[in-house]
Amino acid sequence: MMLNYLKQTTMKKLLGLVFLMLFLVSTTGMISPKPHDKKSLEGTWRLVSHYNYDENLITDTILADENHRQVKMFYNGKVMWTRYVPKDSVEWFGFGSYKTTDTSLMEILEYGSASMMGVIDTMRVFRFKLELEENTYSQINLDEEGNKFFSENYKRID
Repeated sequence: MMLNYLKQTTMKKLLGLVFLMLFLVSTTGMISPKPHDKKSLEGTWRLVSHYNYDENLITDTILADENHRQVKMFYNGKVMWTRYVPKDSVEWFGFGSYKTTDTSLMEILEYGSASMMGVIDTMRVFRFKLELEENTYSQINLDEEGNKFFSENYKRID
């Protein structure tokens, strides 16, 4: 009788431990990855084109050259980007933090490649108008009057 009681008690403790482990694993996202928010900038993006604007209207579209690939990653308040230019010895990459609102993106770069450090030394904070969709986003440069004049347009790749 005592043996049955011990078996039942041990089995209850073991089952409780298994349920606790399953609960902890599921709440930390280890069982299945948490899907990204449909309107989240978090993730990995590939530059697909640039727009030039005149009076807030697109006047020119320049498609990204696959031989000069540019990728950006946003995660947990951090941003990193790199541009691959195979025939150029100048490297381009940067790292920093970012903040967004529904309509704006601000990147604060901390360090980058030697060529980018020259830019960061004179300007570390980059502000853009943000147009974000589920799988695309545009970071748009505005002039001093608030008019669009240039954008980088990205597509989600993760």
